[in-house]
Amino acid sequence: MRDVYISSDNILSPIGFTAGENFSQLESAVSGIQQHENAAISDVPFYASLFGNLDGLVKDAQTKNYTKFEQLLIASISDALQHTAVDPADKRTILIISSTKGNISLLETEKDPVTISNKISLHHSAKQVAAHFNFANQPLVVSNACISGLLAMIMGMRFIQSGQYDHAVIAGADVISKFVLSGFQSFQAISQERCRPFDETRNGINLGEAAGTVILSANAAYSNGIKLAGGSVSNDANHISGPSRTGEELYQAIDKAMKDAGFTAKDIDLISAHGTATLYNDEMEAKAISLANMQTVPVNSLKGYYGHTLGAAGLIESIVCIHSMKANTVLPTMGFNKIGVTKPLNVSNVLQRKSVQHCLKTASGFGGCNAAIVMSKQ
Repeated sequence: MRDVYISSDNILSPIGFTAGENFSQLESAVSGIQQHENAAISDVPFYASLFGNLDGLVKDAQTKNYTKFEQLLIASISDALQHTAVDPADKRTILIISSTKGNISLLETEKDPVTISNKISLHHSAKQVAAHFNFANQPLVVSNACISGLLAMIMGMRFIQSGQYDHAVIAGADVISKFVLSGFQSFQAISQERCRPFDETRNGINLGEAAGTVILSANAAYSNGIKLAGGSVSNDANHISGPSRTGEELYQAIDKAMKDAGFTAKDIDLISAHGTATLYNDEMEAKAISLANMQTVPVNSLKGYYGHTLGAAGLIESIVCIHSMKANTVLPTMGFNKIGVTKPLNVSNVLQRKSVQHCLKTASGFGGCNAAIVMSKQ
C-alpha cells in the first residue's frame, strides 16, 4: 500500500491567512473569539470567531459572483497550491470539499427562489471552485457533520493508497449565519463567554468561521516531511445530537486508525481532541482516550482559539498538528484550568517544547459520527 504524504497546507481564519501565521498566533495565545453584537446573526450578544471585511480576498469574486463561502475555499486552496508542484489539471488529482452548511446563508439574503435553489447545493459550490482552478476531475463533497474535514482527509488518503489518484486537494470551510447560530442556540449549546474545553466550569461552544486546505500526494518528492499514516471512522447511533455515553465508538475509530498506522498508544506524543467544551462531548472523548490507554498523552483542544469551525474544524486542527510536529511544540488548551471530566486526562494548559513525532487527531459530530487520523514525521 502506498504511503501518503502531506505536500502543502493552508489555514484561513480571523487570526491569520496562512498556516504559518496561524501557528505563530496560537503560540502567542491569540484567540479569534470575541463578543459580537450583530442583529443580522443574533438578537442577543454572542461570542464567536468571525471574519471582518473580506473585500479583495479573491480578485474576480464580483465578476464570477462567488459567495463568501466559495471565496474562502478559493483563497485557501490558492495559497496551498503555491507551495506544491501538484497540478489541479492533472487527471490523477482529485478535489474534495468538506462543509456542513455551505451557502445556507443564502436563505437569509436572497429573495429569488431560483437563485437560492441553484446556489445553495454543496455540489454547485464545489463545481465553482473546481472550475476556478481548472481541475480535470469532477469534485467530491463530504458533508458528515463535524467529522467532515477528517473524513475528507481519510477519503483522500484511501484514494491515493488504492492507486485511483496520485494527489488529493482537500479543502473545507463554513460561514456562520443566523440560521447556523440559532440552531445551536436552540440546543442551549452556546457559551455566553469564551469556551473552556475539558474544564470543570465548561458550559458550551463558541462558533467560528475558517477555511483550511491540505494537499496529499503519493510522491515523496512533494512531501513537507509529514505522512498521513492512518485513519478510521465509526458511528455510535446514540442520538441525533448527543454523543455516546461510553466513548466506545470513538475508541473504535482511534483503535482502527492506530492499527492502520502501525502504532501503539506509547507511540503517540500529542492528541488533538475535538474538545468542543460541551459537557457530553468532552466527557465522551475522555472516556474514549482512556479506553485507548492514552490518558497520559498530552491532549489539547483548539476551540478556545478558533471556536467550532464545523466543516473546516477537522482540517485546520489537523494542520495545526502538522505544524506542532514540525515545531516540536504542544499548544495549550485555551480556557482550561481544572479538569472537569471523570476519566484521567493530560490536558495541556501551558506551551510545551517537546519532541512530537506522531499525532492523533479526533473528531465527533451530530448523528453519532466519529473519526480519527494519525499523522507522523517521516
